[in-house]
Amino acid sequence: MINKTFELIDKFHPLPIHISVDKVKLEEAAELLFLQMFPVDDKIGVHECRFRLKECAITLTQCISRLRTEEFANSVVNKFFEQLTDIQSRLYNDAKQYLKNDPAAKSIEEVIIAYPGFYALSIHRLAHALHKLDIPLIPRLFAEYAHAKVGIDIHPAAKIGDNFFMDHGTGIVIGETTEIGTNVKIYQGVTLGALYVEKNMSESKRHPTIQDNVVIYANATILGGDTVIGHNSTIGGGTWLTKSVIPFSLVYNSVDVKIKTVKDFVQPIDFVI
Repeated sequence: MINKTFELIDKFHPLPIHISVDKVKLEEAAELLFLQMFPVDDKIGVHECRFRLKECAITLTQCISRLRTEEFANSVVNKFFEQLTDIQSRLYNDAKQYLKNDPAAKSIEEVIIAYPGFYALSIHRLAHALHKLDIPLIPRLFAEYAHAKVGIDIHPAAKIGDNFFMDHGTGIVIGETTEIGTNVKIYQGVTLGALYVEKNMSESKRHPTIQDNVVIYANATILGGDTVIGHNSTIGGGTWLTKSVIPFSLVYNSVDVKIKTVKDFVQPIDFVI
């Protein structure tokens, strides 16, 4: 029987996609960048941290060189690492927002080490910086690495302001042309997506704009490039929105919930012949 399987395998032909980057090394680089910004091992000193960052720089430079040119790679990697301290500071402020908003969070350390939303945001801020430098493929690879790890899907091109809070996080989807302001809170299962999915719209704004101080509760779906959620609005759980709402709006579904007592309920005879 196994010989028959071997015969089938001998007829198989792989289809190479001719991508010269090292996916595994780039995923390792994404992880290393996060861990060097916020080392969880107190034995890692400054020199060790810098050594690991240099390894990341070499990986990025080599992979970008294969996609573009060595000159381009050296230039953009330098610009990326110029931003790393600012990205780290922004993320630390994001972590403070988690601590402020989630009563279950007991410390900054807990947020950084254990919160999937913070991890996804960290990788996004790194990927977004690479995206803005016009680096192909690698920002998306960073984003999908985080997506696979924590179940939060953020396109690297999405623009996300300061103090962004994703509670629980599972199932959140944030599309490519989404714009999110400051002090925004969203919960699990929220989709910020496109109303129409057509290839000829790839260069147009397809995803919503969320202004400052907006709260979007679990499983809400907000679609469309023309859809703007005005500042200081609250979007209730399970809401489906395809049009804009003015600032200070409260949007929610009207649900008819019926409750009855079972105090005097008589259990029917349940038997099988």
